Amino acid sequence: MEEKGKKLGLLNLIGLCVGGGIGTGIFIMMGSGIAYGGRSIVLVCSIGCVYMLLAFWNSLAFGSMFVLPGGDYAARSMVFPPLLTGVSAWFQIASAFVLAGHSLAITQFVEQLWPQVSNFQMPFSVLVLTLGFVCTIRGSRMLTLIENLITVTLLVSLGMFIVFGVPQVDAASFFSNADGGFWRDGFGGFMASLSMMSFACMGTSAMISMGGVTRNPKRTIPLASILATVVVAVVYALMGYVASGILPYEQVAGQNISVTAEAILPRGLYVFFVVGGGICAVASTMLGVMAYLRAPILRVAEDGWLPSVFTKTTKGGYPWVMYLVLYVVSLIPLVTGLDIEGVVGNTMIPTMILNIFMNLYCLRLPKLYPEQWEKRGLRFPKWVWNLCSVAGSVFGIMIIYNLFINLDFKAAALCVGEIVVMFIIPLITLKMKWVSPDVLAARKQETIERALVDTENEG
Repeated sequence: MEEKGKKLGLLNLIGLCVGGGIGTGIFIMMGSGIAYGGRSIVLVCSIGCVYMLLAFWNSLAFGSMFVLPGGDYAARSMVFPPLLTGVSAWFQIASAFVLAGHSLAITQFVEQLWPQVSNFQMPFSVLVLTLGFVCTIRGSRMLTLIENLITVTLLVSLGMFIVFGVPQVDAASFFSNADGGFWRDGFGGFMASLSMMSFACMGTSAMISMGGVTRNPKRTIPLASILATVVVAVVYALMGYVASGILPYEQVAGQNISVTAEAILPRGLYVFFVVGGGICAVASTMLGVMAYLRAPILRVAEDGWLPSVFTKTTKGGYPWVMYLVLYVVSLIPLVTGLDIEGVVGNTMIPTMILNIFMNLYCLRLPKLYPEQWEKRGLRFPKWVWNLCSVAGSVFGIMIIYNLFINLDFKAAALCVGEIVVMFIIPLITLKMKWVSPDVLAARKQETIERALVDTENEG
């Protein structure tokens, strides 16, 4: 069931992409990136945005050739056999874990202004999470309007950080490596910094699930993702320039950028930066994830991986039962005490496993769907398309490796356990015939046919 109301345009999606791209990671990971790469963080941030865009290449590729209201899950159901379709379905549900990480990050920023909040960290994080889900009730358009307002506040805050900070950087010595401060640990340090910043640089490509509520989605979604990536890359590079170029390395390595902000901004503007920058950045990412999850999670229920009650929607198309499930799932990390790094690892690693397979499958799309290839929104030549598909898979492997080796034992064990369980559940479901392979095959064909018809209509 499609959401009713006006469809989204290019500016709506760029706002959603930028808000989703400039989020939690840049505020809590910048210091770690500087610790490994020194002042080369400027290049790391710029390259990292393209790096992550390619790691999620399949979202751009499928979104350019098909209209898929079911988002990433619908794309995977076109490709995967029944078991992997089920694995993808349960990973999609478990991805709500990351929302807990966002609420924890907001709580940590609030603690910088009001330390007494630390005595109520868990209930305060639950309150933040609850308010985020309340924002989804009026549908995707309302969510994007809220997101765009937050994004404007965020960009003003970051613009203030950049405007105050850039003149205070010694540009003549910044790019010099005479002190060993630019290529701090050589190429190895640069690559370690790039991997560390991968989470911060993602978020501008996962828009395929918005196809059902977007005007001319085959063109609008890929274009919005690419333009938003350029905006985010420029903003991040300037932030890295300021964050690494004013205070000594020892003061900023491993710290969030509020350390630099406090040094360059008057107290009042510093408070605005923490609220308008830190808190709004995380809130925009959280709302963006909630918007992305809507369509694919509903499709998971429609395919039978959950009882039919989970497909219920309001008259306006809001899947209230499904969002209730996401809310409960996102509470789990909060009540079990998982930290932000553990939440990110347990969300990103399964996602990148699926992305690797999907990126490689994109190599076959031009041959399998020649008509849709000719009408694709991304007019890249085939050799560029293939290069992006392979590069995206390689980058996915690198991300998995670097994320996993940086997890503590508890988080790593949980990640392995999560992956095992997400294979076992659909295996049992199919074995007990709670989900019929024949029904899945029919749904797969239906997805393909609908994608082709919608593509024709958009063409």
